[in-house]
Amino acid sequence: MRSVALVLSLFAAGAAAQQPTALPRLDSARVESTLAPGAQTPAPLAPPPVVIPPVPPPPIAPPAPPAPPTPPPPTLAQVRFQQALRTAGRGVAQLRDGLSRLEAAGKDSLRAVLASRRLSGLCGAARGFLERGRGRMDVGAYEDSTRRLAHQLVVQLDTLLRLTPLCEANAAREPIGVASALGLGLKAYDVALRDFRAATVVVVPPSK
Repeated sequence: MRSVALVLSLFAAGAAAQQPTALPRLDSARVESTLAPGAQTPAPLAPPPVVIPPVPPPPIAPPAPPAPPTPPPPTLAQVRFQQALRTAGRGVAQLRDGLSRLEAAGKDSLRAVLASRRLSGLCGAARGFLERGRGRMDVGAYEDSTRRLAHQLVVQLDTLLRLTPLCEANAAREPIGVASALGLGLKAYDVALRDFRAATVVVVPPSK
C-alpha cells in the first residue's frame, strides 16, 4: 500500500509541474479609478493643421511718365532761317578745315607755308557761303528767348564774316595771328550755335 501511495503522490506532483503558470491579472479597478464614472476613454488628439502663409501679390509697376508735348511745327520763316544757317555752316566748315591743316603742319616750314596759303584760299571761299547764308537769316522768325539766341548766333556769324577778308589777305604772311583770331571766333560761334540748337529742335527739309 505504501508503494501505491508513493506512486500516486509522484504522479500528482508531476502533473502539477506541467500546468502553465498563470499571468498576473491587471488590476482593472485601478485603471477604472482614473476615469470618472460613466466617462469614455478619450480619443487621440488630431495633429494641428498646417498653416500656409499667403503669397504676396506681385509689385505693381509705376505708371509711365507722360510723354513730353510735341513741339509745334516750324513756320515757313523758321524753316528759311534753318536752311540759311546750313549754308553759312558750309563756310564755317571751310574755316575749320584751313585751321586744321595749319595745325597739322606743325614745325615743318614747307608744310606750314603750303597750309597758310591753303587757309587764305579757304577763307575766300568761306566768305561766299557766309554772306549767302547770313543774308537770309531773319531773327524775327523766332520769339522771346529764342529770338535772343538767334540774334547771338547771327552776331557771331557776322564776326566770322568780318574776319574772312583779313584772313584771305594776311594768312600767307601772318598765319599765327590769323589762326588765333579765327580760333577765338569759331569758339564763340560754337557756343552760340549750341544754345540756339538746344532751344529749336525742329526737322528742317533740305535746302534746294
